[in-house]
Amino acid sequence: MINSISVAITGSSGIRVSLRFLEVVQSLGLEVKGIIVTDGAYNVALYEEDYKPEELREKLSKISRVYGDYDFTSPLASSSNQPDSMVIVPASMKTIGLIANGIPSTLTSRAALAILRLKRKLIVAPRETPLGIAELRNILRLSLMGATIVPLTLSFYIKPKSIDDLVDFSVGKILDTLGIKTSIYKRWAEVED
Repeated sequence: MINSISVAITGSSGIRVSLRFLEVVQSLGLEVKGIIVTDGAYNVALYEEDYKPEELREKLSKISRVYGDYDFTSPLASSSNQPDSMVIVPASMKTIGLIANGIPSTLTSRAALAILRLKRKLIVAPRETPLGIAELRNILRLSLMGATIVPLTLSFYIKPKSIDDLVDFSVGKILDTLGIKTSIYKRWAEVED
């Protein structure tokens, strides 16, 4: 059972998904042991959601402690202080490449590698298209290492009425892989004709 989690937000499109994920996790009472935010994530948040870095940090700090991607003094840098699970949402191809190749040069990759060594749940949610051979190889390596890959994809069987419906679908799929039951999206049997 998942009681604690860490979250990394990297510089890929889809910051809205990470913010909604954290909102839902907090409402479910899970302990968030830390949020890692990369420099690229701050840039994307400004571009996509008009959040200045200090605004995003302030919003996230209401949920948990926020760490930069090179803050190796963070407790998340150590195998001795890892939560039950880690979610990287959205996951950039740079971050995926670092983890897949065992390179702990950032706090995100270091924490993710520690989670994998401890045989705990690592959920990686990439938002990239198209995928080339290098990206596919790295995603396969992550899967073989024990990570679960949950691409941030569109779903139309839920008959979305808004972007928020599509975001909730992605968040729901991440929670499903963690074994956390929610009703934030319509499941196949619940969709009306």
